[in-house]
Amino acid sequence: MKKLSFVPLLFSALLCSPSAFATDAADTLVVNAIVYADQPAEAIAITDGKITFVGSNQQARALQGNQTDVLDMEGAMVLPGFIDNHNHVFEAASEAGGSCELSPDEDLNGQIPYLEACAEQAEPGQWLIGYGFSLEMILDGKANAQTPLSLLDEFFPDQPVILMEQTSHSMWVNSTALEQAGITASSPEPQGGRHLKDPDSGELNGILLDNAGDIVMELAWNNLNNVFQRSYNGLLDGLYIASEHGITTIGDGRMYWQRGWYEVWQAARKNGDLTARVSLRPWIYPEGEPAKQLAFLEQIQSRQPDSLLIVDQVKMYSDGILTNATAKIISPYRDSFVDDMPYGLNYIPPEDMKLWLSELNKIGYGAHIHAIGDGAVRESLNAIEAARRQGSDQDYSLTHVEMIQNSDIKRFKPLNVTADFQIASSVGNHDWAIPFIGRKRSHQLMQLRPIYDAGANLTLSSDWNVNDINPLAGISTSIQMGKRGMPDIYAAIDAYTIKPAISLGLDDITGSIEVGKSADLVVLSEDITQIAPAKVADTQILMTILQGEIVYEAED
Repeated sequence: MKKLSFVPLLFSALLCSPSAFATDAADTLVVNAIVYADQPAEAIAITDGKITFVGSNQQARALQGNQTDVLDMEGAMVLPGFIDNHNHVFEAASEAGGSCELSPDEDLNGQIPYLEACAEQAEPGQWLIGYGFSLEMILDGKANAQTPLSLLDEFFPDQPVILMEQTSHSMWVNSTALEQAGITASSPEPQGGRHLKDPDSGELNGILLDNAGDIVMELAWNNLNNVFQRSYNGLLDGLYIASEHGITTIGDGRMYWQRGWYEVWQAARKNGDLTARVSLRPWIYPEGEPAKQLAFLEQIQSRQPDSLLIVDQVKMYSDGILTNATAKIISPYRDSFVDDMPYGLNYIPPEDMKLWLSELNKIGYGAHIHAIGDGAVRESLNAIEAARRQGSDQDYSLTHVEMIQNSDIKRFKPLNVTADFQIASSVGNHDWAIPFIGRKRSHQLMQLRPIYDAGANLTLSSDWNVNDINPLAGISTSIQMGKRGMPDIYAAIDAYTIKPAISLGLDDITGSIEVGKSADLVVLSEDITQIAPAKVADTQILMTILQGEIVYEAED
């Protein structure tokens, strides 16, 4: 019998009954619960990690044997384990991802105290990785008398430094980093990226947009000391935080396999350290040779029903982000950091994406596609449409979908494409977007309801650590968005459970509390269908169960 110690609402007990020696006795019974299922239920039976019964307490007792653990929920709510369809769990909690933290609210001069602190802890001669600045703030010409490059060189004249903007779509680097990466003012622009330059001198200013920064970050990561162990420790920390929030399945935000991340995941699986089912999404490198990438992807493709690691979707970027004016949009930006890029950029050009999806389908891969601008959404749907015409039945999703034309909203359902949203801070206005796309277009961002009403599969996710990991925060926010948001609490819960299971091709395994499915459950302190939407985010996670095993218990 498991020895459990958690909040007073929950306890474990072994109870004897006439059925104690029944051959069909369950391993675990969950009783006296508010079970979120198709039919009213208060009990669940679990055997060999699978749900074998959903119904009444009285019926469940017939499945109790002398080795059955009984979890009395005393009225707590039991939901299917949350499925976070877009979560950077590998990067979010990793020390390797950066120990130098900047402020998103400070201009260039305001970053000086943070840079001083980073310089004190930096290892001489080693790459320093940091994060947290805001691109708009440090490129504010009125507030800043020097370039980001010159300021960073003052603090770090000899060692390479790369600092990630809080959304990961731009990097701030010093001269040593540029030298090691072989980047000069005359270097060609990489696919999907830009080397920003000072408008007066024409020299590099230390800011690398999108894929230009990704390339240098790859160099930095692969030159860190003890990078495997630091990555491994960060992964376990991230998985624990996910379990604290009731997450039992994760759609990986991106797996940079050329940084050795796949080997870290495999080690965690082999060591039995996985506390969530994870659909790994290998990154498609925009500048990499397709044949070599496809050969590697074919080698690691894997889909076993009971495995906690699944590899059958890739992650690819169509465009950048609105706040950097790199999201691909149909009408031009009002303002941009690059004069000759009025519509944003493509990581992967539209025609190339069609070829990628065609070749990926041949080796058993679907795709989770970053598409923020309405241009990127349209181009990605076009590529998926081409793949469907070739007979592809793979799972495809577009993530972020911040801007979308009305004509494209209607295309998601017939093309069987999931729309994945992150809306942790979308209750209020979108004034942050006005300088880039104007007030009218900013009011049209994040249109969940029209896509939902069109019958498309719609999922909610965190994009942690860009946003709060808490699924209950996403559920809460999505109902408070008015005409743009989800219609009710039930639709919002489904968008964090069964709907992402469909997106991941796992709806026959998880995502709902049904007989035959994996016993992936989350226990909440109260029934969130009966409280005000604004209070849902504060509901306590009491327990998280993956394949019938408790992976998290709340402390008293």
